[in-house]
Amino acid sequence: MTRSIVISVALGVILLITAPDASAAAACTAPPASLGRWQPAAAGAVAPDQPWFDESGGERRLADSAGKATIVNFWATWCAPCVKEMPALDRLAAAVAGDGIVVLPLSADREGVPVVRKFYAANRLQHLPVAVDRMGRVARALRVGGLPTTILLDATGHEVGRVVGVAEWDAADAIAFLRRCLKPAGGAG
Repeated sequence: MTRSIVISVALGVILLITAPDASAAAACTAPPASLGRWQPAAAGAVAPDQPWFDESGGERRLADSAGKATIVNFWATWCAPCVKEMPALDRLAAAVAGDGIVVLPLSADREGVPVVRKFYAANRLQHLPVAVDRMGRVARALRVGGLPTTILLDATGHEVGRVVGVAEWDAADAIAFLRRCLKPAGGAG
């Protein structure tokens, strides 16, 4: 009897420690129509350790944003739907900058940083970092099937869901959903 109680308590503690936060999962249900084709994440999906490159050519990883939720958008300057949503992503980045949420657009452009800088300048994008997914390593590791695809990572680096295709990122209901869904642990934001 005592042994079964100890085992039951131990299993309960393990489940409590490893289980995703139920309130966070609940906050990520029923996204608004403005977010388009939403797909909830598989339980336990963790951000990969594949490198991407910043504007100066420095190697970075998704884990560099630990402690902050990250909205990772896979796009390219030659992708018409991507081009359409980039201004909305720029406005989203400005809107959530103080909420512990980072918007990270990872370009699939083979020409790299120069073509992304030129695109940002031509479209007056001011709130997004220049970032390149050379050779598509991060996209492959996250099983991105096409562009644009946007993956939402919580502050612990776990995927909570993704949007496949274009979304209205700067719509009021989308911003409210993202703030609620990606709220940092401890209630900040």
